[in-house]
This record gives sequence, C-alpha cells and structure tokens, in this order.
Amino acid sequence: MAFPPLVECTGLDLVAKVTGEDSPNLTGSRFSFLATDLGILWHDGEGGVLAAFGDTYGEGWEGPGAGARTADHRRNVLARSTGTDLAAGLWLDEVTEDRPGHAAEILPADPHRRIESTVIPTAGIAVGGVQYVHYMSVKVWGVPGGWRTNYGGIAYSRDRGMTWHKDHNARWRNTWLRGRHPFQMGAFATDPTASGQDWVYLFGTRNGRFGDVHLARVAPDSVADPDSYEYWTGGHWSEFWRLAKPVAAGPAGELSVAYHRGLGCWLMVHLDDRAGRIVLRSAATVTGPWTDGQPLVSGQDYPALYGGYLHPGALDGDDIYFTMSQWGPYNVYLMHADLARQ
Repeated sequence: MAFPPLVECTGLDLVAKVTGEDSPNLTGSRFSFLATDLGILWHDGEGGVLAAFGDTYGEGWEGPGAGARTADHRRNVLARSTGTDLAAGLWLDEVTEDRPGHAAEILPADPHRRIESTVIPTAGIAVGGVQYVHYMSVKVWGVPGGWRTNYGGIAYSRDRGMTWHKDHNARWRNTWLRGRHPFQMGAFATDPTASGQDWVYLFGTRNGRFGDVHLARVAPDSVADPDSYEYWTGGHWSEFWRLAKPVAAGPAGELSVAYHRGLGCWLMVHLDDRAGRIVLRSAATVTGPWTDGQPLVSGQDYPALYGGYLHPGALDGDDIYFTMSQWGPYNVYLMHADLARQ
C-alpha cells in the first residue's frame, strides 16, 4: 500500500462574500435572494463554472440561520460564473430564472411524496454537454448534523442548466431501518491523468455529517443510471453497493474531491462536524489510502461553518479556492488557502 502524500494548509484568508445583499454580487437586488448556503462548484463545459446553492430565502428573511418557508423560499438555486480572477472574489454573472430578476428553484419537491422537507444539491458535473447534479431528498431534519433522507438522486439538464429533470429511476433509495445508504450525499470527480478508460467517480456518504466516505465509478455515458455504477470494495470494483467499503473514515459532512494538478495528487475537502472544522485530505490515487483530515478552517475563527467546495478553476498552482458557508449569516464565502505537499 502506497504511503499517501501529506498536504497541509500553510495560510488561509477569506477572499469575499459570495451571496447576500451585502456581498459584491448583490444577490438580493439582482437575483431576489438574501440568504442561502453551500455553493457547489463545477465546470460547465463551456468555459464557465456553475454554482448550486441549497435552501434559499428572499423577501421576509431576517436570520440568523435559515428562514421561514414564507420568506420567498426556494429549495435550491443555480448561478453561473465566468470570472477567472478569484483573488477578487467569485462573481456570479447570472442565475437560472423563473421570472426576470428572480432565481428559480431548479429541483422541485416530489409531487407525490408525503414526507419531504427539502431537496438539496450535493454535487455537480458536466459530461458530454449535459449537466448532472447529485441531490438528496431530505425526509426530516433531526439533531444538528443528523438528518434523514428519502434517497440520493441524479438530475440532469440538456439546456445549460435552464431546465432540469429528476428521473424517478435515477435514485439510491435510503435503507428503511437505519438510513445508512452510503450515497445519499455525493461528490463527483474525474481523473485528468487517466490514459485508459474514462470514468466519472462519485464519492458518497450516508445522510447527515457523521458517515464514512465511499467510492463508486461509472462510464461517462451512464452518469444518470445508478444500475451502471460500480463500487469500491477495498480490493476491486463490484456492481453491488452493499459491498462498498469506506475509502476514508468519517465523520465526513459535505464532500468535495478533485485531482490537483499543481500538487500531483488527489484532494478531499469536507466538514468534520464533531471537531467544528473543515479539513483537507490527500491521496496518490482515487481509491486511497487517504490521509487523516488536516485542519483547513477552524470553527473558532468562523463559527458554525460548514461546506467546503473546491473551485475547479484553481487546481494548478500550490493553492486552492473554495466556498464555505456559515449558519448565522446563512450565506456563502469564497476562501483561499495556500498548500504545501510534504
């Protein structure tokens, strides 16, 4: 077993607020949302970056934290960015709208599901001109960090993110008794160094923020077909998800994974909710072994932090940019970290 490369954070700074009316993006007056979270980022295949946000609130939101469903609530919204000067912040050019100046809910509730609190995107990827989003159908919110999902699913858009389709069959339904299906939350990734078969990788965790990290792969033309995925068992790939073994031990919250060309290794960023921090892990290969979580952002410096989604346009040097949420202001920030490989 190869020894995993250790990558550490050597410097951290907050670049700029991304969302909120007090951010450079003026998302209240421009897009009709005052508060949101997550900010999951992926290349759109056309030179830009898409950013998916979670529960979003507009007029009537007061905070702190998430607002009332009467405060122009949308379960999720989507924005596009074409800016490349991340040192100046993450500029949002436009959003998917349902009317002029109003960000649309792109993934609606299931019309026939009796118990569903919300629908939250967890990962995104563009393949062959199609946008794919992994999302979770949240059944109920429990103790902090301990919600229960109905299922994790794949939605897709063939028109640049303007309209989305939730296929009833493109779902990993959660286990009935314990709610431990390991792909309720996801993180898509591809290997830019691969010389043979191309794969789309999906890292996954069970519902909530305390599970281990598992790994699946699928051919690029089958991203929306859960029956086509293969799961890493610790020694080989299997068609049976129940045989999947963790590639990284939890507790792991919101995941983001990418190959960092500048450092020559894989990076994983996720929330360690129990320790109150966002951590960084690294590996030589996608299947691991992965290092233990190295401190990236401390909750002592940024209270009630969560998220941690890598910007795909900043993986060539010796640093990273990523989005981070805070519960109190209930908005998203762009962070920058200098890294060193030991």
